[in-house]
Amino acid sequence: MTAGAEAGSEIPLRVAFGEALVELGALNDRVVVLDGDLGNSTRVDMFADAFPDRFFQMGIAEQNMAGVAAGLATTGLVPFVTTFAAFATNRDLDQVRMTIGQTKLHAVVVGGYSGIQIGRAGKTHQAIEDLAVFRAMPNMTVLAPADATETRKATFAAAQDVAGPVYMRLTRDASPVLFGDHGEFHVGRGVVMRRGSDVALISTGVQTTRTVRAADLLEAEGVSVHHLHLHTVKPLDEAAVIEAAATGAVVTCEDHSIIGGLGGAVAEVLSERCPTLMRRIGVRDVNIESAPNEALLEQHGLTPRHILAAAKEILGTW
Repeated sequence: MTAGAEAGSEIPLRVAFGEALVELGALNDRVVVLDGDLGNSTRVDMFADAFPDRFFQMGIAEQNMAGVAAGLATTGLVPFVTTFAAFATNRDLDQVRMTIGQTKLHAVVVGGYSGIQIGRAGKTHQAIEDLAVFRAMPNMTVLAPADATETRKATFAAAQDVAGPVYMRLTRDASPVLFGDHGEFHVGRGVVMRRGSDVALISTGVQTTRTVRAADLLEAEGVSVHHLHLHTVKPLDEAAVIEAAATGAVVTCEDHSIIGGLGGAVAEVLSERCPTLMRRIGVRDVNIESAPNEALLEQHGLTPRHILAAAKEILGTW
C-alpha cells in the first residue's frame, strides 16, 4: 500500500492514485469515478472493484464523459474524470472548458500517462502541453505530485480542499518515494526541499526526483542549492518562488514543454515582481518520439546531468 511507503522505494503514481481512490471512496460516498475505457492503465479498476455502483464506464467517448461528470457534480457528487493526459488535453478539452471550467463545478480531471515517460506507447499518447493548457483555463486548479505519497494526498485534497474544478497530472512508470506520510500537503503551497544561497532549482511532478539528484551533484561541487518543489502549478506559490529567486539564479525543471508550463509560470512571476536570471529545463518546442524512457530523458535534456549543466552555466554568467 502507498500509505507508509518507505523513502527510496519505487511506486507508480497511477497505482498510488488507484489505492487512494479506494480509500477516499470508503470515507466519502459522494465520490464517483468515470473511466474512458482505460481503467487497467489508470488503475481506477481498483475503485471499480471496490465500488461498482459508483464506477461509470463511459467507453472511448471522452467528450461525453466530461459532460456526464458535470451533470453528476451538479447533484453534489464529486466525480473523478480519468483518462490519459493526451486525451484530456486535446480530445475533450472543449467539454471540460464549457461544462466544468466555466461553470466552476467541482470535478477532478485526472490525466494519466503524462509527460514523455510512457514506455513505448508512442507519441500519440504523450502529453507535454497539458500543464500549459489547464493552467490557462480560468477557475482550474492544477496539481502535479512528485511521488506516490504526494499523489495520495493530492487525491484527497482534490476531493476535499478545493471547491472548483481540478486537473491532476500523473505518470505511468514507477517513481522513487521522496516524501513520508508525516509531511503536509497544502494546495497552492510549495515545498522547500533544501535551502541554499547560490542557485535555486524549482521543479514539479516526477521531474523533482531528478532535480533532487542534480542538487546533490551541485552540493558535492560546493554549490549551495535552494530547491523548491511545486506540486501545485496553479495557484502558484508566488512567495516561495520569490524567496527562491533571492539566490539570483533560477533553473526550472519539468517533464513538460518549456512553453506555458512551470517555467512559464515562474518566469511570469519573476518578470513582474523580481527580475532574475533563469533557465528552463524541459522539452523544447518539438514533437516527442516513441523510445525507451531513459533515451528520451537524455535526448530532451531532462536528466540530473542536464540540470547540473544548466545551473553551472547560469552561475557562470554572473
